Amino acid sequence: MIKPLCVAISGILLVYSLAADASAQVAASTGDGAPSGQDQAATSTDDKATSAKKRATELGEVIVTGTRSPKAVDEIPGAITVVTKEEIQQTLTVTEDATAVLSRTVPGYAESSQMMSSSGETLRGRIPLRLFDGIPQGSPLRDGSRNATFTDMGIIGRVEVINGPSASEGIGAAGGIINYISKVPDKEGSETTLSTRLQTQGPRDSGGWKVGGTYALKQGSYDLLVAASYLDRGITYDGNGRRIGLSGSGSVADSTSKNLFLKGGVNFGQGDTQRLQATYSHFKIEGKGDYVQVLGCRGPDDDPPCAVPFTNTSEKGHLHGSLDAFNDFEQYSVEYSNSDFLGGSLVATAYHADQAMRFLPEDGDDKQLIAPPIPDDQRIWDQSEITSKKSGLRTSWTRGELFTVPGLQLQVGVDVVKDEAQQRLALTKRIWVPPMHYKSTAPYGQLSWDVGPVTLSAGFRREDDKLHVNDYTTTPYRNSVFVKGGGVKYTENLKNFGAIWRIGSQWSVFGSYSEGFTLPNIGIPLRNISVPNQSVDRISGLAAIIYKNTEFGFNWHGEHAAFGATHYISKSPFGSSLAVDPNSNDYILSRAPVRIEGTELTGEWRFDEQWKVSGVYSHITGETAFWAASPGGLYPAGGMNKPLGIFDISPDKLAGSVTWKFLPNADANLGFTSLFGRHVSGSDTRAYDGNTYSYEERTSGYTLFNLGVNYAFPRYGQLSLGVENLLDKFYILSTSQVVGYQNYWSGRGRVTSLTYTITF
Repeated sequence: MIKPLCVAISGILLVYSLAADASAQVAASTGDGAPSGQDQAATSTDDKATSAKKRATELGEVIVTGTRSPKAVDEIPGAITVVTKEEIQQTLTVTEDATAVLSRTVPGYAESSQMMSSSGETLRGRIPLRLFDGIPQGSPLRDGSRNATFTDMGIIGRVEVINGPSASEGIGAAGGIINYISKVPDKEGSETTLSTRLQTQGPRDSGGWKVGGTYALKQGSYDLLVAASYLDRGITYDGNGRRIGLSGSGSVADSTSKNLFLKGGVNFGQGDTQRLQATYSHFKIEGKGDYVQVLGCRGPDDDPPCAVPFTNTSEKGHLHGSLDAFNDFEQYSVEYSNSDFLGGSLVATAYHADQAMRFLPEDGDDKQLIAPPIPDDQRIWDQSEITSKKSGLRTSWTRGELFTVPGLQLQVGVDVVKDEAQQRLALTKRIWVPPMHYKSTAPYGQLSWDVGPVTLSAGFRREDDKLHVNDYTTTPYRNSVFVKGGGVKYTENLKNFGAIWRIGSQWSVFGSYSEGFTLPNIGIPLRNISVPNQSVDRISGLAAIIYKNTEFGFNWHGEHAAFGATHYISKSPFGSSLAVDPNSNDYILSRAPVRIEGTELTGEWRFDEQWKVSGVYSHITGETAFWAASPGGLYPAGGMNKPLGIFDISPDKLAGSVTWKFLPNADANLGFTSLFGRHVSGSDTRAYDGNTYSYEERTSGYTLFNLGVNYAFPRYGQLSLGVENLLDKFYILSTSQVVGYQNYWSGRGRVTSLTYTITF
């Protein structure tokens, strides 16, 4: 850690020596996306503070994700979404699902899986990088699609979403960046909030309850936030009153969640220009083990067939010797910021995170002790478990009015990450994916220049990374072959540039180009090796994925309304998409070119102080090739003739809500989410050997309504009523309408919740 930090400081000193005559700028900022404990917006005491900070103060809304320092939203050349505290609370009134608020407010975010697993929950057709106060959740080395359930949403103050590939926060942001930012004490003195919640779908075993408390203290230069909660969920039922099956990848139904969150900081130095902050978070969601899944049947063509289709369900029981599924996420961080460091603002954050995910037991062929065919009396049930440990250092130094040029801002820094991940079969204590060790050092620089109503920006980030895997042996399903370990080095130079033009006080137009960098879920190709004499450093499937995103759009902000539109094209010459292995029915990676194109619309209209209407729309299409280029050069990759399906690309989505403040102390919110039906198909023939390929997929759409009503008593807290799936509609999740591994699930029926919150 010391060496990279010295490199970062040396770079900062070099820049400072080149700009020694530039006027000093004071810019207070914490690295977690919130202003320091003393401020609620980016401010400056210098008469020459940049126009960005002035506008940030006026707007009251700034972004730090992707920029590392507060920046006004009208100076970022791209589509961003800020999910406010109000929108989070509206969603929590209806459901405790961590990703539900994203599917309802972020245009390009796919439908919520309603499970512990976030499989299929893509952003603009790709997997997003999820951060909690800037710290990555999960590991790109072995993405188990479980990194969306990592904390209690009750402690989240806002969510910043950068749509589209980006390298600004490190590897993994293929679809964009989703940064969940914790609350900060905002009132002088102390404040305690207690919350209780009851929910039910009618049947006794569907009941759930929650209790939580938050203590916030702000006194002079000190602030403290302590939060704890416990949530007990029952089993879930669909709109037909039938139990929903538990997902092998993890379900939030029939589970308990515990959360502890601590954050404390102190401002010091002359004018309180320095701040030291420490954060601790521990979240664990664990299945209760009261039910086992009973697989459904899609119809006469299924194996075994059935005359009338029926979805997966659950019945009382417990598989002997099995362990409960869980997510166990724990992280620590220490952050130092100085708003008057060498004439600029310095932020340095050191963190460590331990993350573990266990899945439900399965008796699939890939988990057996012997190779197929397997006699029934020798079949076993086993459970996979992914563990990840990461440590990192994030630094940034920002200086405005560089070289005394008004509006010219420079930001430099270096990010250092050490990530270790593996996947094992927990009951038989076997390695499924060998331990993977990944180290990354990424220096970066970003310039922005306000020239009157125009902001120009350009940046560069260099990824200098290395992966190492030891020798290992695959499972019997993959022929128990020995694989020689080795290392893979990743060196990439990633750039971005953009411009935004503010036309008058209401209009702005923007255009941008950005590049992202990620790894292709390395654990999957490693565990799928079945041919002898392989070595890690010769596996082409481990090559990095570079995303190139071009985007343009406009925004309009009026006195009572706002509207925005953006169009983007995202390409990856050696990309990654998901397919289903016809033998194991498990996901496999396809490494071929990928092109995604989409359009997003957002709008809001405030009629008066009592009424507000908002909505989002998203349209995405995507194509890839049926085959990748031959590693031996026998044939090139196929044409872009295979449409991306539901596991990658979400159908068109329209979501909206109406909020009515019918009393000074009461309001109601009626929201809806509509996923459209879709039919895609394609075919191709490979000239090299005459092989023919085809793909066809058809999904049906559905519309769900949700209702939330809040009433604040004059002295005795607030009572909230939430109804999810108001009309109790029966529907099949979009990702379950296409054949996959044990994935035939219906969605939740009507859920009624009552929440009481009191603050004193």
